[in-house]
Amino acid sequence: MSYLLLGTLLTAGGYGSTFLISAWFRLHGGSDIETGHALSMALVGTLIGVPIVGWGAGKMDAARLAAIAALVIACGYAVLGNLHGLEPGYLPRLAVLLMGIGWGMFYLGAPLALSERLNDAERGSGFTLFSAFQMTGICGIPVMQSILIAQANLSLQITFLVVAAMLAVASFLLLLFGRREPRPLYERVFRSWVRKLPILLAGPARRPVIMVGLGGAVFSGMMAFQVSLTEGTDASAGVFFFVHAATAVTTRLMLFRYLASWPRQPLIIGLLGCLIMGLVCLSGVALHPAFHIVAAMLTGAGYGLLYPVIQTWAVNDSQPQHRHAVLTWFVVSYFVGIFGFPALGGWLLVVAGKTWLIGSLVILAMIELGVGVIRRPRTAKVVASTLE
Repeated sequence: MSYLLLGTLLTAGGYGSTFLISAWFRLHGGSDIETGHALSMALVGTLIGVPIVGWGAGKMDAARLAAIAALVIACGYAVLGNLHGLEPGYLPRLAVLLMGIGWGMFYLGAPLALSERLNDAERGSGFTLFSAFQMTGICGIPVMQSILIAQANLSLQITFLVVAAMLAVASFLLLLFGRREPRPLYERVFRSWVRKLPILLAGPARRPVIMVGLGGAVFSGMMAFQVSLTEGTDASAGVFFFVHAATAVTTRLMLFRYLASWPRQPLIIGLLGCLIMGLVCLSGVALHPAFHIVAAMLTGAGYGLLYPVIQTWAVNDSQPQHRHAVLTWFVVSYFVGIFGFPALGGWLLVVAGKTWLIGSLVILAMIELGVGVIRRPRTAKVVASTLE
């Protein structure tokens, strides 16, 4: 499993390095408009990458697909690293599209490869540890890059080529994981996950799948508008990002052995309670920066631990023959929340102000709590179980 964790750390670091793309466009005379158009290709790419793994993971080991994903991201950085301007205009967009495709493939392929090699008792701690390494890569490696760029005076072109090499190493590690820890034998066929949506909606996995979409919307709204939420205050968006990520990683590493053994419903109530309290604390940022730090810690612990908990719930409560489809829809729901809410959140922020934006995030988190704790009548459960 160590090969998978190290490969995940490096691949996630490659995804985190996309923060340099806007600087690359500005360096070559581009504006935020060109940056936005290019980054929109990353969204298109993720929506291409996820279905590729959803269908292809029956024909090919998901660990190999995750290794291919790391190489696809590496190709995107290699293209940018060899460009010396914005022309021809399609190449920067192609590079970002490749990054999106690779990340979409990896975001499903890596946890799917891990899930197939763990039993139900091991899956909770495995997903939590995996997500800790993923978060460390996304947040930690870009910080190291910023320091190296400042201290060693590296150009963005060289930095992108270094990231591409790092991702090539990640691909090799993911291949090693697949060879050293082969998955159980499966029938080598293309897997249908779209047609299994009615089964998912009738079964217990629908609740965590809906929850991750709502949680993704809360997370993207909270992170995407931090600069606006802290404008005119003594708080810093950068401090929020650091404290949130550090709290999420620390709590995952400290508790990954224990989360699976704790009662699920009280745990979900507690974690979503932390998330809701953290969002409420954002309303006090104008009063004192301490509210901002507390908000970062509460949301880091709440959201940071909730994701692997509901991911384990979605997989473990599904029939083995449906688990690939459940995990695929889980990732699709997450990306819909992540990429879908910022447009609405931005409109709320401009038209109604910060309070309404924060209020909408609290409402979404409360709906997520309701989905997590409110159960259907037993008769409906019996009908659903017969469908599986």
